[in-house]
Amino acid sequence: MKCTLCPRGCGVDREATLGACSVPSEIRIAKSMLHMWEEPPISGENGSGAIFFSGCPLKCVFCQNKEISHTGKGKTISLNDLAKLFLDLQKRGAHNINLVSPTQYSDKIRDALDLVKGEIKIPIVYNTSGYELDTELEKMRSYVDIFLTDIKYFSSELSSEYSRASDYFEVAKKALLKMLDIVPKCVFDENGIMKNGVILRHLVMPSHRADSIKILDEIASVIDIKSIKLSLMSQYTPDFCDEKYKKINRRVTSFEYDSVVEHALALGYDGYIQERASANKIYTPEWEI
Repeated sequence: MKCTLCPRGCGVDREATLGACSVPSEIRIAKSMLHMWEEPPISGENGSGAIFFSGCPLKCVFCQNKEISHTGKGKTISLNDLAKLFLDLQKRGAHNINLVSPTQYSDKIRDALDLVKGEIKIPIVYNTSGYELDTELEKMRSYVDIFLTDIKYFSSELSSEYSRASDYFEVAKKALLKMLDIVPKCVFDENGIMKNGVILRHLVMPSHRADSIKILDEIASVIDIKSIKLSLMSQYTPDFCDEKYKKINRRVTSFEYDSVVEHALALGYDGYIQERASANKIYTPEWEI
């Protein structure tokens, strides 16, 4: 059966060959864990129940999870195994089930969630690069409580160079609008843990602060920014980037990051500002592959 889960539209039969995401139709994961390094209302005190899926349709050249996202490395598990992971993470006290890079397995994820329908009492987080089809997101309407989504680039030149996706911004913007249609406002419990809503992530990159500012301006022009939480990230590290990409083969400066933060605050965004110390490869998990 031809795969139509992501905007790449490669249309391959993943039971027979690999497509743009580099993984077969069988579910592969690289790690499940109580993740303490997400945004505060996602990780809380107990941790987010993160499941890192292998493969990725986008494959950014600077990806810190490149070992699994680019190669598709991981262990194969069944639908029943995935459903049991959901329940195990819940039993261990996770504040939520955090589906990290789920796009290429969104159909299988729905099937696994159906197996434990009524047993999962914590929110489901869809943690994505933002490169999503709105038609596929619609199928997640009754499954997802929180969208944790990136918008990485405004410029098609940058998205072409670093992710081979000239259509990235328009696709990600349309996906964001669909997410807000599904979950239109942020809701938190008495302890500040998110129960519903959209968190929009943006990683500030070296040499491209002007692109970051254009993203903030454009998003503010098409949505009510009070309906989301913005997460500005400073964790970019060149450790995972090919040296040939010279403009991004260094760390982000304080001036670059602070100027984007100041612009976001001036526009009225509310959310989370990552500390500069997060730009360290020690925060990348050890993969169980």
